[in-house]
Amino acid sequence: MNALEINALSKSFGTQTALDNICLSVPTGSRTVIVGPSGSGKTTLLRMIAGFEFPDAGSLTLNGQTLVDSAHAVPAYQRQIGYVPQDGALFPHMTVADNIGFGLSDTGAARSTRILELMDSVALNANMATRWPHELSGGQQQRVSLARALAQQPRLMLLDEPFSALDTGLRGAMRKMVARLLEGAGVTTILVTHDQGEALSFADQLAVMREGRLVQSGHPMDLYRYPQDEQTARFLGEAVVMPAQIDAGWAHCELGRVQVNSNGFSGTAQIMLRPEQLQVSSTPTDTQGRHAVVTDCDFAGNTCTLTVELSEPAAGRSLLVRSSGMHAPPAGSTVQLSIVGPAHVFEAQ
Repeated sequence: MNALEINALSKSFGTQTALDNICLSVPTGSRTVIVGPSGSGKTTLLRMIAGFEFPDAGSLTLNGQTLVDSAHAVPAYQRQIGYVPQDGALFPHMTVADNIGFGLSDTGAARSTRILELMDSVALNANMATRWPHELSGGQQQRVSLARALAQQPRLMLLDEPFSALDTGLRGAMRKMVARLLEGAGVTTILVTHDQGEALSFADQLAVMREGRLVQSGHPMDLYRYPQDEQTARFLGEAVVMPAQIDAGWAHCELGRVQVNSNGFSGTAQIMLRPEQLQVSSTPTDTQGRHAVVTDCDFAGNTCTLTVELSEPAAGRSLLVRSSGMHAPPAGSTVQLSIVGPAHVFEAQ
């Protein structure tokens, strides 16, 4: 069952098209991430779901209730949708408790109890209730903002790049905490981000936008392994793309004969491998393997990204290879390449 149905949603600002015929189903209880470069329309879409913007055409339905169509639009405050913006948007003149309790209908002891329950749910100590927003760290402010949104018992939670201002380590921890919390509460969630790693780790459904259009949606692993086109492939991570001749499930390319997921396609096409599918060996393991020279080594601790240059008959072709940081060959080394798993085929558009 789907909680949110987005049907043929379009929006323009003057001559600029922000959204172009967007269709997307968001399953109940799922975590859907909308990802795309700046200007792709993802924040406009989120604001339209929240009720802060209204479409020129199309409709939105939440749990069977039409939120907006050509005839009417439900105001934002009546949609029961939680919204956590990038900066938290806490009221600076209110304490943590008052920020969280803003909008609660409970009074007296019941209100205080509910606020403490919400603080506990987002891992905030009760003694922080009397603090002011400027006395909190970035991560604490985001937790207060999330608790305030949860206080309204939303049918849908919208997260607009809520982790972008946090340090890298805290960002990952907050992302996992929020995912566990919302999953435990059974709240359907939509996150907007431009961070590919964040999108892939948080989502159980990923939607990629570009120039106001929904390019591709599905399970994150499927989009990473089988992107629709080269632009999507490179947006979701590093990719090795090369021309090839496809025949009977095999590609003939600069790497030699490579297995592909061609789905019966034959002919000229581009193929894609992720750098982690390429493995290097200092000693020959396959007489058919391609030899290459390591020209650069980008060490990052547990992993290392190598740049290798192929030898004849594809001399001069450089590729990215992901290697273990502990066993990465140094620059100048001659290595043999092998491939793990099939390459993905971009069929002619």
